[in-house]
Amino acid sequence: MTDAQIGLLVATPVIIAFALTLYRMGVLQRGGALSAVAASVAIATVLFLGQ
Repeated sequence: MTDAQIGLLVATPVIIAFALTLYRMGVLQRGGALSAVAASVAIATVLFLGQ
């Protein structure tokens, strides 16, 4: 596993947790939080498999 893949495995859950925290605080609406989570998972998957 490369350093870039480890970085993706660390950064993606942080982004998801941040989006969920903003949703719980009322800053993001449900659609915004879901799109942020879906986009981060999709990007991480493509980059992880592309390494």
